[in-house]
Amino acid sequence: MPRYVALSEAAAKLARANRVLVIGCSGGGKTTFSQKIANSFNLEFQSLDRDVRWLPGWKERDRQEQRTLIAEMTRRSRWVMDGSGASSFDLRLAHTDLVLWVRVPRRVALFGLARRVGRFYGSVRPAMAPGCPERLPNREFLSYIWNFEKKYAPIFIQSIDRHGPNVPVAVLRSHREMARLLQMSSDF
Repeated sequence: MPRYVALSEAAAKLARANRVLVIGCSGGGKTTFSQKIANSFNLEFQSLDRDVRWLPGWKERDRQEQRTLIAEMTRRSRWVMDGSGASSFDLRLAHTDLVLWVRVPRRVALFGLARRVGRFYGSVRPAMAPGCPERLPNREFLSYIWNFEKKYAPIFIQSIDRHGPNVPVAVLRSHREMARLLQMSSDF
């Protein structure tokens, strides 16, 4: 079982952390939250979508090249990394001081996705790779969000357990908890 911590402990750790990993389902607010953390604590904002996974035209970068880039990024001294791919937890958890798991209800994630598409449709959002304009979600992507808790959350738990059993993990179940964590951590 991952080393779950309460919000108060997570706030204290976030205030001192050099490397923070933000994970969770698409549409839940990971990117916005990660950017706020980066700005609040003077950490480099790293986006797996923007910096690693996607090339212009929604072409996916080769897996080995992705892993090489992630390994390089994790060696930097101060960062917050936005991205959920459990297949690279072995690389990322070894360098992480704190995991923040944005684990909002699916209705919140779906609403977040709808807001994002409404805001950025046809243009490239700031945390996405150049040449990858926001598009309407396909059935596969919607299914990922709909089935996240049942199908993907257990994989996250197993991967955290395997690759970062001593890394503290804070689960954030709402945008209110995310805001509260930021406020609490700024008090340290």
